[in-house]
Amino acid sequence: MKPAPRSSTHHKSKFLVVFLKEFRETLRDKRAVGMLAMFTLMYPIMFGVILHQTIERATRTEREGIELAVIGAAQAPTLMSQLKQKNITVQDLAPSGEDAIAELLRSKKVAAVLRLPEKFTENYQAMRPAQVELWFDSAADEDRRRRDVEDVLKAYNANIASARLLAHGVSPATLSPIDLQRYDTGTNAARSAGMIGSLLGFLFFPAFMCGMAAAVDSTAGERERRSLEVLMAQPIRTWELVGGKWLAAGLLSVIGITLELVLAHIGLSWLPLEEIGMTWRMNWGDLALLCLVSVPLSLFAASVQIAVAMNAKSFKEAQSVLSFILLVPMLPGLAVSMLELKTATWMYAVPMLSNQTLMREIAKGGELGALPFVLTFACSAVGALALVVFSSWRMKSERYVLAV
Repeated sequence: MKPAPRSSTHHKSKFLVVFLKEFRETLRDKRAVGMLAMFTLMYPIMFGVILHQTIERATRTEREGIELAVIGAAQAPTLMSQLKQKNITVQDLAPSGEDAIAELLRSKKVAAVLRLPEKFTENYQAMRPAQVELWFDSAADEDRRRRDVEDVLKAYNANIASARLLAHGVSPATLSPIDLQRYDTGTNAARSAGMIGSLLGFLFFPAFMCGMAAAVDSTAGERERRSLEVLMAQPIRTWELVGGKWLAAGLLSVIGITLELVLAHIGLSWLPLEEIGMTWRMNWGDLALLCLVSVPLSLFAASVQIAVAMNAKSFKEAQSVLSFILLVPMLPGLAVSMLELKTATWMYAVPMLSNQTLMREIAKGGELGALPFVLTFACSAVGALALVVFSSWRMKSERYVLAV
């Protein structure tokens, strides 16, 4: 009788043994777990704080109003009335010099100081330009409030000009031969995708950080400790050994990116983005699909790290080289942002840039079709498999194992 053919289950079990060994050792490594926790929490919290502060600044005027000091307020009662209608609190200030006004502005008790000279009423009644001085501190964070005050002054100026034209029998429409009507067809979701998408694009960068410690330690680290020679002496194929280490490092990255995206989604759904004219339209189904197509990116990152670490002569050298190489995935995204390029199909064929672009387009709420998802998944998956094949071939070299 012929012997039964050897089953592939035996090889699969070795692959899984290596994977479980590396994964358990990584979980015991406080440094690797610490990096995973740090990068998982850091970016969602950072973006949440940035957006929260943006909302706080945008709504501060409505909540707190505007404090405006006015010198000579009694000369323009109509103007004072219009200021109060816009939630601007007028503080009557005694005549003051430049130094006193500057000191008041530095104290940040008022957003600005409005000074009406003594000849304001005389010039106003004589229909001459009545000078009005607006003092402000450009170094203070009061730009929005100052613009609100200027808007009231412009409206007051326009009303007076219209009244004077009518008094002389001239229609104010004579000075406005063109009546421009603006219609914005952009949705809140589309406007949000620009700002939020550029911020959340960095959520994918930790894919190259969460599993780095595990990838370097399981290759360059084990070779430096001479424990890799023991593994190589076992009846195991190189692809099983490399594949197990690759999957262990990649799984950490998958966990980190998935948790990041979930935390970011929860935070953006909770924040009152409508206060700044934005909205977050992504639902849990979109998020699940985005997490799924992002899995190859994590595996690609792990394969890059293992391939680089295997060719380093020491653990420290591997870390140094990877610290520079990790900047490369950010370059396409930065280039697209700086050049303000429109979304194109080729962007979905570049690892990491494809994930950033896909997330931004999903956030806009439009119909994407299947091609962007397929390209995003495939570009990282193909790259990851190619690097694993290269690393498996490299592992066969005695010069690598002996670090010569």
